[in-house]
Amino acid sequence: MNFLKLFLVALAPVLNTLFIAVIGAVLALDNVGILKKNTKKHLNIIVYFVFTPALLYSSLAKTITLRSLVMLWFMPLNILLRYIIGTALAWILAKITRVPRHLHGLVMGCCAAGNLGSLPLIIVPAICKGRSHPFGDVDACYRKGLAFTSLTMAVGHIYAWSIVYNILRIYSPKINIVKFNDSNINKEGKNLENIAKCSIRTLTPIEEKSISNGYIDQPEIECKVIDGEEKVQENLKNMKPLTILLSDKINLKELFAPALWGAIFGVIVGIVPQFRKVLVGASAPLCFVQTSAIMLGDACIPSMILLVGANLLKGLKGLGKKIPLVVGIIIVIYVVLPTIGICIVKGAIHFNLISSDPLYQFVLLLHYAVPPAVSVSTMTQLLGVGQRECSLIMFATYSLAPILLTLWCTIFMWLVL
Repeated sequence: MNFLKLFLVALAPVLNTLFIAVIGAVLALDNVGILKKNTKKHLNIIVYFVFTPALLYSSLAKTITLRSLVMLWFMPLNILLRYIIGTALAWILAKITRVPRHLHGLVMGCCAAGNLGSLPLIIVPAICKGRSHPFGDVDACYRKGLAFTSLTMAVGHIYAWSIVYNILRIYSPKINIVKFNDSNINKEGKNLENIAKCSIRTLTPIEEKSISNGYIDQPEIECKVIDGEEKVQENLKNMKPLTILLSDKINLKELFAPALWGAIFGVIVGIVPQFRKVLVGASAPLCFVQTSAIMLGDACIPSMILLVGANLLKGLKGLGKKIPLVVGIIIVIYVVLPTIGICIVKGAIHFNLISSDPLYQFVLLLHYAVPPAVSVSTMTQLLGVGQRECSLIMFATYSLAPILLTLWCTIFMWLVL
């Protein structure tokens, strides 16, 4: 198949994604006012807690078996390599462009976490259903493509919420709250010095507790010390147990996010024959569980793409000041990472580490050419940091996706066939 036909095959699914994003942008316009700020926040929460785990569970339970899981062992490693290489390149980019420290996590997240959920799940099955797709039988291509992209989506979500989320959280500005009252101000004046260290703008008004038993409790002064300023009671922080210090650095609650649980249950149901017979298939006694999960999961991808489109409007503002950063991220995502990905996958093929299935090799290469994950935008809204900059990066990278991502998909198909 010539290069032009391959380009047309790859173009259709990318345009599908872009069209849904445009609808999301229209819904977020002030004149329309459907996807307002609060609406987007609540929709993000629903996607995070309901749609995403349902999609992962339903896709993996239906397509993953123990045999296929063993055959696809290289895929999690390939995605991990993309995260590691993307993070390293982003760290270099942040140093070169002198990005503020609180945005370092955002730059790393956008370069490390590619959209391994919605885009491969749209692109690969759409290519298989195309009239002139190059991967053989339509049904076999669609079935294998769904299995490959489902595992890609599951692993990508696990890495995103266990690695990228905690990187963003660590680099987010922290606010330490210290309270003082009359009882803990000693004669030596040490606490008075601590109060003096708090800048005037960070001191909150003195709050008096409620009157009880005919007297007023001692007033408390609450001082918020922004990360980067001189911190109060540093000696107490150093006395924390090791487990508390570790929990401060790694949020275990977010590490075991709903997406991770959905993937775990999906893999268990898929690889354990007894669970599969009970839950999966039209004749299964509890088939309604799988059907309900599929119905909820089907809403995940369009919801995430609508949110990306709604957030793209913010990216239209402030482009001038961030041009070096945006150009650098585009080069990392659409030039450096795909080139490195070709070297990695071709090296794995040379040493017989992966199967000779062209569709499988195409999916592995696709991991390195997708724009930033939609979940990064969700994380910035949950953490309340870098939302405008994230929208700017999403706007730039997704605007170029119809051309650059389609071009790379064409190159990848040309290489594996």
